[in-house]
Amino acid sequence: MLITGLERGGAETQAANLARSLGARGWEVTVFAFRTGALEPELRAGAVPVRVLGPGHLLIHLARLQPAILHAHLFHANLAARLARLLCPIPVVVSTVHSVAETGSRSRGNRHRDLLYRATDALSDATVFVSSASAGRHIAARAVSKRRSRVIPNGVDTARFRPDPALRAKARAALGLGGEFAWLTAGRLMWKKNYPLMLKAMARQHEGVLFIAGDGPDAARLRQLAGPNVRFLGARDDIPALMNACDGFVLSSDVEGLPMVLLEAAASGLPQVATAAGGVPEAVIHERTGYVVPTGDAAALAAAIERLAAMPPEARASMARAAREHAVTRFDLTAVTSEWEDLYRQMIEAARFAAMEP
Repeated sequence: MLITGLERGGAETQAANLARSLGARGWEVTVFAFRTGALEPELRAGAVPVRVLGPGHLLIHLARLQPAILHAHLFHANLAARLARLLCPIPVVVSTVHSVAETGSRSRGNRHRDLLYRATDALSDATVFVSSASAGRHIAARAVSKRRSRVIPNGVDTARFRPDPALRAKARAALGLGGEFAWLTAGRLMWKKNYPLMLKAMARQHEGVLFIAGDGPDAARLRQLAGPNVRFLGARDDIPALMNACDGFVLSSDVEGLPMVLLEAAASGLPQVATAAGGVPEAVIHERTGYVVPTGDAAALAAAIERLAAMPPEARASMARAAREHAVTRFDLTAVTSEWEDLYRQMIEAARFAAMEP
């Protein structure tokens, strides 16, 4: 597997989870990354070899390992994997696109990246999208061919992320929570997540508290914008406990693929309120597992937050059960890993057949 970096983000976490899951099934997996990060020691602890690459090192390592499959994640790694194929024989190259728009810092333009994807499309045996929304946008933009496109969703460890009443009581006590309604959001504090919109929506709430877990370049500005009902927790490694401690999850993104945090929240039995960015409507079933509102609409987000918090406990418990069921049925990591195995085997078989042709 090749990925741009090993910082703790949704795409990076998904790649790491898949690497460990495949390794547990007997696949020989090595992770290449252009930058290290918090996930590197976790991968090593899970017996997954990691190589942090310097300039020009990718081809050297590929020549040594001679992998049957090079599976890349995110824009720069996807391009590198495709171009490496021109210089090093690789039987199968798979690209994974983790967002509707893999844009750079504060850039909402897709044109140049779409052109580069289009120019190198034939060098990838399959381009896999984490949501149908992401696949649809890239195909419509002719960034990828429909014939080589697939959709395999992100997978969540539904044994790690699950409702746990004992953990809930302990975590709520640690957060100093009494009987008030507690909201959680978690992720990198950056422009794509549009936290100012969430803070505007929370400013309209008369009850409840919002916990924000995560860090990022916008942290200082967001603290200045936050009202008294918002608490910043910083980067945390106890997200399952926080999920159990809270009563609802909120997401206000402008750009997404298929947010891991929504899948983790659903698996934890948390109803969600989220903006309809990318594959969010595939993760949150409107009015069944939570509420989906238009992107950029603070009034709609505030109304949905108020609506969920005001639900009778029995109705909210039913929504929580439906969220958990949706996560287990569609996004369980075990099933998603099997989907990847099926694709790998298809691609390997196709490569062997092509090699036999005169």
